[in-house]
Amino acid sequence: MDRVALRGLKARGHHGVFQKEREEGQTFIVDLTLGLDTRPAAADDDLAKTVHYGVVAEEVVAVVEGEPVDLIETLAERIAQACLKHDGVQEVEVCVHKPDAPITVPFDDVTVTITRSRV
Repeated sequence: MDRVALRGLKARGHHGVFQKEREEGQTFIVDLTLGLDTRPAAADDDLAKTVHYGVVAEEVVAVVEGEPVDLIETLAERIAQACLKHDGVQEVEVCVHKPDAPITVPFDDVTVTITRSRV
């Protein structure tokens, strides 16, 4: 299976279990790896036969900016389901970064990574 990757998609969302997170929001960063067969698109040099990663990027940002959830696990699941709606995408790995998580000790990043595929 071939891979199409998008790294560092940034959007502001209001996700989290604390009231301050819901009210003020924060930046979330998303990395995606889409699994699909790119041979048909390559053979015909045809965008319609692959995944349009620009459209996927816009949809992912819309999910992050959309309805708040408590957990980034839930956010990752919603992003994965949006990606799998695209024809040809057989699997997706989603990594959601929450670099401004409310943690009381120094840290660089918090991430949740999930892999989902068509069943």
